[in-house]
Amino acid sequence: MAELRQFKLPDVGEGLTEADIVRWHVQPGDTVKVNQIIVEIETAKAVVELPSPHAGVVSSLLVTEGETVDVGTPIIAIDTGSTDTGSTDTGGAGTGGANTGSAGPAPVDVPPLQTPTSADLIPPPPAEAAEPAAEETGKRQAVLVGYGVKLGPTARRPRKPAAAGRPAPASPVPAAPEAPAPARPAPAQAQVQVQASAPAALAKPPVRKLARDLGVDLAALAGTGPNGSITRDDVEAANAIPPTAAAPAPGDRAPAKRAAQPGSEERVPVRGVRKHTAAAMTSSAFTAPHVTMFLEIDITETMAATARLRELPDFADVRVSPLLLVAKALLVAAARHPMVNSTWDEAAQEIVVKHYVNLGIAAATDRGLVVPSIKDAHLLTLPDLARALADLAAVARAGRSTPADLADGTISITNVGVFGVDSGTPILPPGQAAILAFGQVKDAPWVRDGQLTVRRVCTLSMSFDHRIVDGDLGAAVLRDVGAMLAEPLHMLAWS
Repeated sequence: MAELRQFKLPDVGEGLTEADIVRWHVQPGDTVKVNQIIVEIETAKAVVELPSPHAGVVSSLLVTEGETVDVGTPIIAIDTGSTDTGSTDTGGAGTGGANTGSAGPAPVDVPPLQTPTSADLIPPPPAEAAEPAAEETGKRQAVLVGYGVKLGPTARRPRKPAAAGRPAPASPVPAAPEAPAPARPAPAQAQVQVQASAPAALAKPPVRKLARDLGVDLAALAGTGPNGSITRDDVEAANAIPPTAAAPAPGDRAPAKRAAQPGSEERVPVRGVRKHTAAAMTSSAFTAPHVTMFLEIDITETMAATARLRELPDFADVRVSPLLLVAKALLVAAARHPMVNSTWDEAAQEIVVKHYVNLGIAAATDRGLVVPSIKDAHLLTLPDLARALADLAAVARAGRSTPADLADGTISITNVGVFGVDSGTPILPPGQAAILAFGQVKDAPWVRDGQLTVRRVCTLSMSFDHRIVDGDLGAAVLRDVGAMLAEPLHMLAWS
């Protein structure tokens, strides 16, 4: 006997409230097992693979690839029938949970967290289900990644309206002839089947979204892609055709317009990490009063110390860079000035001083800026800190940083020198009181012992939350970091 079970989008950690459907690994009619990977989603922090909590046959996919859905939204229906003997309320063995013994029909909401991956989009199913609009009934609370837990019930978010000034997108199905047809009441599913009887435009989800945003009717286009599919260029070309306008009256001068050439513009969807990083940075910039200080230093001795460390057996299996000593200097400075390693609690009107350091390292990736952190970095030896930095960078570049990696940072470093620039005014990661920018190291004239010489010089800049760190404290921290990099022996003396 058929028994349909819906799998709802779970919160895969850290209070996430929504995710993008990246790629389905199954289609209607496929047989799935418990813990079989069925879909990839992209959250604000990582790409995550979700396993099936049920065994059975896929009845339908309730959301399409490229769609953004809220946590708690049903995304797939599985016909378990009499085969659902492997279902478990904890998402399968190996997750550390236990079965309560209940065999009720309630869907499993929290499957085990899988290793994040990245994948390309695949074409959508032939027909798209109608998507009901939903109104958000609660406000979000700010958390570390820039958006918070939403109060009240969750529902699938409504589609965006057509861009201002452009006509609303027409239905992709041609208008029916005026001849009377017998009325046939049908539920939403049947209505989709009736519409699908007309030829449907073949296009991938990003192309469909672009057409909706631009107000282009896909049904009116002739596709130039494989099997007659409509491409992004087809949509942009249709959008570039100017609307028919009445001829100007004699003596009137029509304003000159330059039509965009096909392919001269590109629209990049903002979602996942990039979307929520933008929200977090905007929130931080307009919540915490930022102040940035700059300090130019002679880093010649640090560069020499870096070269000597590379020759030591303890560092034989890891790449040593000047960033290692910059990180160590900031850890020592945070221990000397604990207030710089703190956060502002607006609700309690308190400053929370943290006597541990989760050192964040900003990393530019294909998916956007991420700031994973080294947990309890203050407890690591210098060789262990070097390995942690190398591992963090490798995981971030591969797009495999987990939500746990990206949470709970207390103070951060951004190495802008790798981009060939001298300094910058970094924006604080939300919830942190300070971030240090390390500029490029270059040869420059320098006065040393009253003599003009050429030294290895760089610029440090530090932004801080002026509610917590005043100018005197900020200057003291920056000055200490600079002194330790000018003479690395200070790290031993002060640590």
